[in-house]
Amino acid sequence: MSKTIKIGTRDSELALWQAKTVQQQLENLGYKSELVPVKSTGDIVLDKPLYELGITGIFTKTLDIALINHDIDIAVHSLKDVPTILPKGIEQIAVLKRGNVNDTLVFKDNEEFLGAREAVIATGSLRRRAQWLNRYPTHSVVDLRGNVNSRLEKLKDHNWNGAIFAAAGIGRIGIRPDEAINLDWMIPAPAQGAIMIAALGENDYAIEACSELNHEETEICTTIERDFLNKLEGGCTAPIGALARIKDEEVSFKGILLSKDGSKKIEVSRVEKLGKHQDIATYASNYILERGGKRLMDTIRKDIKTANVYSTKSLTEDQRLLFNEKVSPKSSDFIKTNPNRIHKRIVKEPINNVIITSKNAVDALLMNFSSEELQFKNIFCVGRRTKRLVEKRVGKVTHSEKNAKALAEYLVEFIEGTEVTYFCSNLRLDDLPTILEENNIKVNEVEAYQTKYDGVELDDTINSVMFYSPSTVKSYKQKNNKDVVAFCIGETTAKEARKHFKEVKIAKVPTVESVIELVNEHYVK
Repeated sequence: MSKTIKIGTRDSELALWQAKTVQQQLENLGYKSELVPVKSTGDIVLDKPLYELGITGIFTKTLDIALINHDIDIAVHSLKDVPTILPKGIEQIAVLKRGNVNDTLVFKDNEEFLGAREAVIATGSLRRRAQWLNRYPTHSVVDLRGNVNSRLEKLKDHNWNGAIFAAAGIGRIGIRPDEAINLDWMIPAPAQGAIMIAALGENDYAIEACSELNHEETEICTTIERDFLNKLEGGCTAPIGALARIKDEEVSFKGILLSKDGSKKIEVSRVEKLGKHQDIATYASNYILERGGKRLMDTIRKDIKTANVYSTKSLTEDQRLLFNEKVSPKSSDFIKTNPNRIHKRIVKEPINNVIITSKNAVDALLMNFSSEELQFKNIFCVGRRTKRLVEKRVGKVTHSEKNAKALAEYLVEFIEGTEVTYFCSNLRLDDLPTILEENNIKVNEVEAYQTKYDGVELDDTINSVMFYSPSTVKSYKQKNNKDVVAFCIGETTAKEARKHFKEVKIAKVPTVESVIELVNEHYVK
């Protein structure tokens, strides 16, 4: 146990408290560790855009990047802030025993206003807002954002009757005021009160160490809640609550979906024996959708303000919150990929030179063949992450470069032989085969996976679009001809966008959040 485990955390007071709790528990088991506060993405350099890695959550993205860069071994999160789908290569390796799951009302003077017709409550949570208005329809709810401390200060400085907080948050750092009551009637956010530890799936040492911290009961309950959220949300932000508990070998579950103004709600309850609980989330989400939930979700989508910007990749709620109030975004995924069936004759004989440029190609190969069947003498890759994945699951990489053009130039100079096999997509936007063939190197292209354009026709209110790859630009053009302002994640995407749009803007760093910042700068002048 001589290796030191680097614990990544945000630098807020609550985040540090959570990280120190993990540190103490690890050290109680004999593991050495150190805290590594991570501030922002600005100083982090990646050789691959974050959209390709699936990094989305604004509260988790800096730690995701630090994990991928091997700057930290584990990341500590509030589980309720973590997107239900983790970035590729990152895994949930432990959930600590859950704290207080409730929401808490902190009131200014006293609780008498709860019986009054008029009152003002502050919260930045759509879920809390909807549930409060459902119970107190004549009250007003105002927006409240910031960390726990700053939100408490704002409550003091404003003429509000109260504000709603997560009980675990204000309790853990010891700042829960005496003027506070738990809202037992309010169904909490999925996984509220739980601390999660994430790591790269290849980090066996960290996984082994942290597995001893995992609290199985909490893991079961939060998994059900997050699965319910994932199945119900369907890419649309909505007021959703979920809570699972285990008692006497039974799992009880409560879920809720409300309209944004709280005027409508659909609830569900389910109890199953422990060990037969795996279908609770599916049952509960279907129950709500079949009893008006689908119509309610459609209404919530329509209630979104007329959009003036469209993202060609689905945005999380955390990302939506980054937009200035003058900007009203919509989003959907314009690109989808699926692995192909690859004929066995392709790998029947050992292949001297193989090119793999993406995780999608690796997944397709391993779907069709075992690692033992993939007898490749020289493997050439694009990207650090693809290289690590290939070496973990296929075989040793002979050489890798940061992009396809650089790899082609290397092969022209140093390849053994005059032939390569390239496992690629049906849609290729790189120049690698062209460069090789111009230099008398034969390229055998094998379509390992399908890239499908899945763009939608946008309405006339859209005057700008956010693009994350050349393929998203092409997907847009299949259904749309309008000349929009193109906000691009990087120069390669911008190069394609300039073929179609007069005004093209490029983000400072290759992140979804940086593209959002670019949008805000454009509209807020």
